[in-house]
Amino acid sequence: MLDLANKNVIILILVSAIFACTYSTKEQEKMIESKQFSGWWIYGEGQHIFKDEATLSEWELTFPNENMDKLVELYIAVCEMEYFPMECIIQGSLQNNILQVADFEITYIEGCGD
Repeated sequence: MLDLANKNVIILILVSAIFACTYSTKEQEKMIESKQFSGWWIYGEGQHIFKDEATLSEWELTFPNENMDKLVELYIAVCEMEYFPMECIIQGSLQNNILQVADFEITYIEGCGD
């Protein structure tokens, strides 16, 4: 049987672990604060870039929830070539000039008129 001191140590470790997990989750939520960006998605030579309409800043795009092969296939199917800007609204988080995309909506394809 465990003596009282060992039980207290075990309880202390469990409580510390629970608080550490809660703190870590809250910090991750703050870091992954999602915002909406409007601008142009441009793909070429294996790189996805977003040009922000408001600031004209350019950021690298990452799509953590998407299959990249299918995403490239979608871009080429819509734009019919690389480096053709596709106007879109992107929901995501910007960190260190990298925009992590949570969701996106294609709003207009440059040169199509509709």
